[in-house]
Amino acid sequence: MTGRAGPGGLWRPEALTLHVMEVMTPYGPARVEIDEAAGPRLLLVLTHGSGGGVDAPDLLAVRDAALRAGATVARVTQPFRLAGRRAPGPAARQDEAWIDVVGGLRARYPGLPLVQGGRSNGARVACRTAGGVGAAAVVALAFPLHPPGRPERSRVAELRGAGVDVLVVNGDRDPFGVPDAADAARLVVLPGEGHEFKKDPARVGEVVAEWLVGRTG
Repeated sequence: MTGRAGPGGLWRPEALTLHVMEVMTPYGPARVEIDEAAGPRLLLVLTHGSGGGVDAPDLLAVRDAALRAGATVARVTQPFRLAGRRAPGPAARQDEAWIDVVGGLRARYPGLPLVQGGRSNGARVACRTAGGVGAAAVVALAFPLHPPGRPERSRVAELRGAGVDVLVVNGDRDPFGVPDAADAARLVVLPGEGHEFKKDPARVGEVVAEWLVGRTG
């Protein structure tokens, strides 16, 4: 398969079509950017953290690697970010909006197995809503186990409560902590990486693609 360089110099396969769609939720519109693989084997839906966007280097790397592995990839800008806010607001509202967005995507791509995920706060949303949207698995990048310096405020229950296999990819220098291997189907800890995966985002994409291929055969 041939390809070309995309944002940040990341290689992108040419066997794809980019669509941009807007999905209205009870809390405002969400924007969805879709890259379609030729003959996709699954639908991968990704989202950002609290203060970031869907063009974060690790999310772009995951998109590119997943496309090469045969996944159609949808990157979702949630309503709070589209409105210019950094704080996501109440979890229940964020989850409700997410379920609406994913429902629209499943209607667009019926029959494709769904894997959903995101980075940081987006990983939390993906874990909390996995059962509600019928996801087959979750990809959790830089899962924020606890606020920095507050290990007593653990969010591990969200990982354990996903109800499906969860791939967790964290850096060993992440100030938000690193989950235990027992709390995920697979835990990959990248040496020298912090919360943003600035050192080698392409490696994050490789890890996710390898796991997806292993699940789909």
